[in-house]
Amino acid sequence: MNPNFMHAGWLLRVPFAAVFLFHGAGKLAMPAASAQMLGLPMALVLLVGLAEVLAGLGALAGGLPRLARADLATRLSGLAAAPVLLGAIAMVHWPRWSFTPSESHPMGGMEFQVVLLGMAVYFMMTGARERAS
Repeated sequence: MNPNFMHAGWLLRVPFAAVFLFHGAGKLAMPAASAQMLGLPMALVLLVGLAEVLAGLGALAGGLPRLARADLATRLSGLAAAPVLLGAIAMVHWPRWSFTPSESHPMGGMEFQVVLLGMAVYFMMTGARERAS
């Protein structure tokens, strides 16, 4: 296995990408159902779904050793994810912390979104820097 391909950054990239690709693809595949479930306009659901898919793809692409713009892809991945996460925290999960659903917060609290937001900010700040080591 090529040692330049494997680095610790993949330990953040893969789960981040998996979450965003899964959620974004679901919104894009069933926008009407997603809009109804989330109580959002269809246009916003489509925009969020696109941002989520692009965030996931950018996180994966940014880790590829031969991608000329890996740093930019990584930073844009974080930039695409951050407003989605801030919106989810503000509109759905605030002020409950625990991710477990409750009567007042059937979608759970914000701790998972805060972790993902931290990862998004990390990607925005560092780019593909872990590849250089």
